[in-house]
Amino acid sequence: MKSNIVSTIKYIAFLAVGIGLLWLAFRNENLAEVWDKIKVADPFWLALSVVIALFAFLSRAVRWIMLMEPLGFKPRLSTTLYALFLGYFANLAIPRIGEITRCGSLANTDKVPFNSLIGTVIVERVIDLIMLFVVLFLVALLEYDMLADFLQDKVIGPMAEKLPDGTNAGLWLAVAAMAVAMAAAFLLYRKLTHDPKSKLAVKIKGITHEIASGFKTILRMKKNGWFLFHTIFIWLMYFLMTWVCFFCLDSTAHLDMKAGLFILVVGGLGMSAPVQGGIGAYHYIVSQGLQLFGITSTDGIAYATLVHTTQTLLVVVLGIFALVMLFLLKNKKTTS
Repeated sequence: MKSNIVSTIKYIAFLAVGIGLLWLAFRNENLAEVWDKIKVADPFWLALSVVIALFAFLSRAVRWIMLMEPLGFKPRLSTTLYALFLGYFANLAIPRIGEITRCGSLANTDKVPFNSLIGTVIVERVIDLIMLFVVLFLVALLEYDMLADFLQDKVIGPMAEKLPDGTNAGLWLAVAAMAVAMAAAFLLYRKLTHDPKSKLAVKIKGITHEIASGFKTILRMKKNGWFLFHTIFIWLMYFLMTWVCFFCLDSTAHLDMKAGLFILVVGGLGMSAPVQGGIGAYHYIVSQGLQLFGITSTDGIAYATLVHTTQTLLVVVLGIFALVMLFLLKNKKTTS
């Protein structure tokens, strides 16, 4: 009962944050004008972005199977894809629950131990984070001034306004972040050493063990080259999904690949926000990022809305498809 209440509160809180960010993104916009721009979007490029997304899903499923093979498991590609679709679908309801959902789905259909699956998913998330930093580094090399301006105007600047005049915002933010990190590390260390059998200690040790086991699977892989290929391919597809959508609107059609790389990074940060499906966060940060390339606020919102809505609808369709296929699969096993 208590866990249900906590889950409900989390859901409402995340949704409220998303709606708040959505309001922030749209508050000064003429909705009729934004809709007029979306209506004339070129459907060909939208359809192409959907196809590219499907290739990314397929590659991610293959890579996930590769992580399971050293553990002695090789689930079917079809059920692995269904599990992925369900995971993305679940994230639209509650952020981060998708990882648990897809592990539970595959454990049920292909009898892979749930804990082993959790370990592989954690490794995936770590690798994705590393790739995000790699892409961020590339953006810093290609568009350093623009990235610095974006962080100053949209991140550090707004925080600095809350500090007294004359304060070195960057220095104080860095000191504050370091102090918080050190305090958290100290408290965690005390908790683990004084009560090693506590729920928190056991959970952290379990997660650490799962991460270590996951990375050991990479070392035991026979096809490390293919694993690296799929990792790069997935992010290349993410980039192409972002870039080809520029051609949907006349206002963004002139933007080059460097702009696509920049929007991939800021969009990835928006989708990483703890809100359902990145709603609001993606719209705000992408529209703000596009303004650095001379795109108007209205055109930026139109682009962000177009891309986010298309990808969300795709996830919904694939999620429902996965539910139907898993239901039919379960019925087939029951009747046979």
